[in-house]
Amino acid sequence: MTRPRLLDLFCCAGGATCGYQRAGFHVTGVDIAPQPNYCGDAFVQADAIEYAAAYAHRFDFVHASPPCQDACALTKGTNKGRTYPRLIAPTRDVLTAAGVPFVIENVAGAELRKDMRLCGEMFGLAVIRHRFFEVHRLTVPQPAHRPHRGRVAGMRHGEWFEGPYFAVYGDGGGKGTVAQWQQAMGIGWTDVRRELAEAIPPAYTHHIGRAVAEQYAARPFAA
Repeated sequence: MTRPRLLDLFCCAGGATCGYQRAGFHVTGVDIAPQPNYCGDAFVQADAIEYAAAYAHRFDFVHASPPCQDACALTKGTNKGRTYPRLIAPTRDVLTAAGVPFVIENVAGAELRKDMRLCGEMFGLAVIRHRFFEVHRLTVPQPAHRPHRGRVAGMRHGEWFEGPYFAVYGDGGGKGTVAQWQQAMGIGWTDVRRELAEAIPPAYTHHIGRAVAEQYAARPFAA
């Protein structure tokens, strides 16, 4: 049986890709930078929006995770004075024109329609990592948002705090080891901190992918 084809834009090392693969998709990742640790079925180094404008219509479903530095509360202090491109709107425009079902993922401060919020606690992960999803032309169920079980472990003003979660971002100390980050995120194919910090847990897109796969089986999307 042929697997449905999924395009993962701004894929980085493939946190989203892995979840969709587990849900049964053949995934092609696109990123403007080389991604030697990418875990997908195929990789294209290209401008994601330009590639989508040319080829998105050939895929059954598209996931997009435009860079979030401009909107991310965790990095606004370190990003002060820097200017980052705002790519959500042009990504939405290109994918809408392609006529393909898609989701756009980003952080709370991003300018996207927040149809769904996912949290690590929903999937038993040791990260909170809230992410929001704008969903087009399909339906994905919203899991219940479980109460958080405590604080994030790490150093605060010279004091170490215990907690059930790790802060998977940045290069500073006191945020857990690489192995702890990998386990917390459910990612085992890369041990590069930057790649782990940029990823979303595969459990998030596994949840989305299963819902999309069920709808694809009932009615294939692509022509």
